[in-house]
Amino acid sequence: MYVAVKGGERAIDNAHQWLAEERRGDRDVAELSVDQIREQLSLAVNRVMAEGSLYDPDLAALAIKQARGDLIEAIFLIRAYRTTLPRFGASEPVDTGAMACDRRISATFKDAPGGQVLGPTFDYTHRLLDFALAAEGLAPEAATEGEPATGPVPHVTEFLNHEGLIQQEHAPAHDTPRDLTREPLELPAGRPLRLQALTRGDEGFVLGMAYSTQRGYGRNHPFVGELRIGTVAVEMEVPELGFAVEIGEVVLTECETVNQFVGSKSEPPQFTRGYGLVFGQTERKAISMALVDRALRWEELGEDNVGVPAQDEEFVLYHSDNIQATGFLEHIKLPHYVDFQSELELIRKLRREAMEGERREAAE
Repeated sequence: MYVAVKGGERAIDNAHQWLAEERRGDRDVAELSVDQIREQLSLAVNRVMAEGSLYDPDLAALAIKQARGDLIEAIFLIRAYRTTLPRFGASEPVDTGAMACDRRISATFKDAPGGQVLGPTFDYTHRLLDFALAAEGLAPEAATEGEPATGPVPHVTEFLNHEGLIQQEHAPAHDTPRDLTREPLELPAGRPLRLQALTRGDEGFVLGMAYSTQRGYGRNHPFVGELRIGTVAVEMEVPELGFAVEIGEVVLTECETVNQFVGSKSEPPQFTRGYGLVFGQTERKAISMALVDRALRWEELGEDNVGVPAQDEEFVLYHSDNIQATGFLEHIKLPHYVDFQSELELIRKLRREAMEGERREAAE
C-alpha cells in the first residue's frame, strides 16, 4: 500500500509538471500576461468574476491563465480563493439609477428619456472573421463615439410606473439577504436568494432555460424594458461614522424585462418584471437571468405551474451551479476500482445463474 501511494504521488507530481509545460506552450511565442488577459479578454474575465462571486479583474485574469482558458476551472479557482477572504460587512444596495452608462438600450421605447447609448456591442457586427486582427502591431482605429452617459439615468420601467402599468416591487422584510456563498441553498428560496443563484449560475445553463421560455415552455413573452451597462459606486455604512462612505466602484450589467400583464379582482391588469444583475459586461447572462427570474415567479404572481423546467425552482437552482455540476460529473473519472469490482462480480454471478437456468431447462 505504501508503494502504491508513493507511486501515485509521483505520477501526480509529473502530471502537474506536464500541465505547467502545456500551459506555457511554445516558448518561442511570447508568454501571455495577466494584464493582457484582463484588458483584451475582458468578457471572459467578467464571466469568471460573475460566476465566481468575486469582483477582482486581476484575480479573474490570473485564474484564466492558470486554467489555460478553461473558464469553469477558472471559476472554481476564484470560488476556492474567495473562501479564504474575511468578511467585514455588507454594502448598501447599489443605485443603478446613478450608473455611468457605457451602454443603455430599450426595446420598448424608441425615445427613452435620457437617450439610448449603443456602446461596445457585437449586436451590429457582421460576424465575419476580421483577419486584420491577425496582423499584430497595427494601431486600432480611433473611436469617434463612446462617451458614457453622465448624470442619473432613470429606469425606463419607472415611466410605466407613473401610470400604474407595471407591478410594484416590494423590498424583502429583512435588510440583508442570506449569503449563498456562505450558506447552503435551502428550498423554497425567496426571490433574493434565487437571484443570487442565477447571477452566479452557469451562463450556458441559464441561457438554455431562458431560451426554453421563449419557445413556449412557460407562457413567458418578454420585452427588454431596459439593458444598461456601466459603473456604479459601492458604499458601506461605517458604524463609527454613522453614515455610508464610498469604498469603490464596480461595472455591472442590469436588465429589466417587461412581461405579459396579469390582473385579479383586487388589482387591475399590469405588466410584470424579470430582473437580472451581473458583474461586468455580461448582457447575455443578464437577459437570460431576467427571463428565468420571471418564470420562477409564477406562484408569487398567482399563475399556473404548467410543468416546464424553467418554472421548477429546485431543478433550475440546483442544476445552474457549474462548479457543483463539474465536481459531480468529473469525480467519476477518479479511481472507482472497488465499486467496479463489486459490479463486475454481480454481473458474473447473474450470468452464471442465467446459464445454469438455461442448462436445467435444456436438460428437462
